Amino acid sequence: MEQLKSVIREELNENLDYIIISNQRKKDDIKKVKIRPVMIKDELCFQATQTVGKKEIHNNYGKDELLLKIETWMRENFKQLELISTRRSIHALVSKKGKATIKIKNECHEKKNSLSHNRKKEYIIESGKPIDFLVDLGVMTKEGRIVHAKYDKFRQINRFLEFIEDILPHLPKEREVTIIDFGCGKSYLTFAMYHYLKVMKGYDINVIGLDLKEDVIQYCNELKERYGYEKLRFLQGDIESFEGVSHVDMVVTLHACDTATDYAIDKAVRWGASVILSVPCCQHELNGQMKNEMLEPIMQYGLLRERFCAIATDGLRAQLLEMVGYRTQILEFIDMEHTPKNLLIRAIKTDKKAKNKEEYERLRNFLGVEPTLERLWKDGTIV
Repeated sequence: MEQLKSVIREELNENLDYIIISNQRKKDDIKKVKIRPVMIKDELCFQATQTVGKKEIHNNYGKDELLLKIETWMRENFKQLELISTRRSIHALVSKKGKATIKIKNECHEKKNSLSHNRKKEYIIESGKPIDFLVDLGVMTKEGRIVHAKYDKFRQINRFLEFIEDILPHLPKEREVTIIDFGCGKSYLTFAMYHYLKVMKGYDINVIGLDLKEDVIQYCNELKERYGYEKLRFLQGDIESFEGVSHVDMVVTLHACDTATDYAIDKAVRWGASVILSVPCCQHELNGQMKNEMLEPIMQYGLLRERFCAIATDGLRAQLLEMVGYRTQILEFIDMEHTPKNLLIRAIKTDKKAKNKEEYERLRNFLGVEPTLERLWKDGTIV
């Protein structure tokens, strides 16, 4: 814990963007804590926002006081800490006994949060201006006001667009950008992505939404005609067999069921996609494979087995992506109270492949599994 406090202390300055403390040790009133620097009467302080139920409680601390609070939170309430500053990112997991596992990446980040004390939540899409697809979805009124009962959906859309905003430096502006949304469903996030990139940011984009349901595809194509979204089209088909393009810049897959996520990632990597955004769903595959005597005391409980297998599935996917040259993060997509499928895999293509093959194989062998994504890459063309 002292090492973690020392690392955090170095980042408690005006270059800190945020700290998020999450992953409760037990069911507690406090669901999450978010910390950001603020200026109060020309003095640098740190505002901690605790999410309690549906309320947010704000408290301001000095540097030393905050460090003590963080130590208490990590020992008693939470297991996970993420810190982002302009110069690096820090991810820490703290065990029940207080042992901290710390992962540091030295990389530049653009600071997003201002030091203003009283800061109104700024959304990428704001209320007051009606947007056709949000009105049709029932999220907005015809006057542009957010419908109270749909506020969670409004937050989810904006949270998704924040992920898109983060990856803009990896999308070219000098040519057409091709984006595929596998398993697009009713496509409210596809429409949001198109509106943001094309209308708000001026990108030349070609967006393809793909889904198995014929009636859904027909409905979405009717909507895109109504909105005048000329470079957005929806096609019926499955992820595995889709061959409609030769190169793709970004692949999005939200709630693709079970191994459909693996086929989407495989397609993205083979296309050389610069960006992959994936929210996996229904990770059943490893549940039927995993055999490990050491884990049996917890794996005998169905719910724990299901959750453990889901986490292991996404962890192995992330490791495989690192292995083939993608800088990979697993991020919180939306609060658990809105959907249990709340993890997003964000992978950015780099020129550097991680040397983690042996580490990956040890984990895979320990769990006694063979993930679909690894099997898809066994021909030697990828790994």
